[in-house]
Amino acid sequence: MGNDDHRRRKTPCGCCMSVFKWIPVLFIFAVIVWSYYAYVVELCVLNTENRIAMILMLLFYHITLILFLWSYWKTISTSVGRVPDHWRIPDEEVNQLFRADNPETQKRILNNFARNLPVTNRTMNGSVRFCDKCKIIKPDRSHHCSVCSCCVLKMDHHCPWVNNCVNFYNYKFFVLFLGYALLYCLYVACTTLHDFIQFWQVSFPLPNRNYRLLAGQLSGIGMGRFHILFLFFISIMFAISLVSLFGYHIYLVLVNRTTLESFRAPIFRIGGPDKNGYNLGRYANFCEVFGDDWQYWFLPIFTSKGDGLSYPTASEQTGNQSYDAMGHTNQNANRLDVQPTDKLIDAVPLNNHQPH
Repeated sequence: MGNDDHRRRKTPCGCCMSVFKWIPVLFIFAVIVWSYYAYVVELCVLNTENRIAMILMLLFYHITLILFLWSYWKTISTSVGRVPDHWRIPDEEVNQLFRADNPETQKRILNNFARNLPVTNRTMNGSVRFCDKCKIIKPDRSHHCSVCSCCVLKMDHHCPWVNNCVNFYNYKFFVLFLGYALLYCLYVACTTLHDFIQFWQVSFPLPNRNYRLLAGQLSGIGMGRFHILFLFFISIMFAISLVSLFGYHIYLVLVNRTTLESFRAPIFRIGGPDKNGYNLGRYANFCEVFGDDWQYWFLPIFTSKGDGLSYPTASEQTGNQSYDAMGHTNQNANRLDVQPTDKLIDAVPLNNHQPH
């Protein structure tokens, strides 16, 4: 996964960290397994007397669950991609870059190497973006992930809940995962609502209720009822957290922006910083992630357009001058920060290098 030369070394500490990073994923799977038991066994099999209703409930439940798990697994297992070898700067030029005595020399070396590469993003001083860890020219919209230890194509963010970077190759799967997880939680909450209300009516009866009847109902309440009660609570809590996250990523899809780009606008060679630099229109933006064939839009099958290395820009589509998200021209470029790995490396005088 990623750039082979920058994988973490297999040390005891590194192995422990690798195991530790799977804990959030194992937690999610544990919740899913428990919810399956609570819903299928306790609610449907043991508590639903109407067989037709039980069959319909189980049918829709399993359809939603399969789509949810399928999207989740694809998000977890999809590689972050690999930057091709011809983007890697040879060792000789890397040494020249480190030994350059001024930023202009470094800028000239990088721009000369990248002259035939499809890069439009720049650093704040106008240089081609270079990763001093991977020793490569960064493709547009890519960033170095310290957790994955490589440069990630169209990096959105690193998500601990999937133990993977959300990137060009799995962004569609991630959005579907959020959508189907939300649908799963809402479906479970709606179908357990009746039993949730009934539980509290039995536990806290009104003064005019039949106490003898209620006593008989309470005596029949076992752990199964508590499973259903907790299932309702947990599905509601997860749904509340998912609805905002899913809505936010739908917005990002429609404006063709990553989470990183929403906080720090990409800087273009022509036009400067522009949060809307990749905004091609809502439908075109949607198709860039989900593809042109509507039959595959809602299935976790890779249909995203492009190669992850270059992207059409709004300026190419309109031919107009680029503006940033606040509506100002590129004169405001200096108010944006850049990541440490986007900056030119500090110049090191030649006489400071000791022979090895």
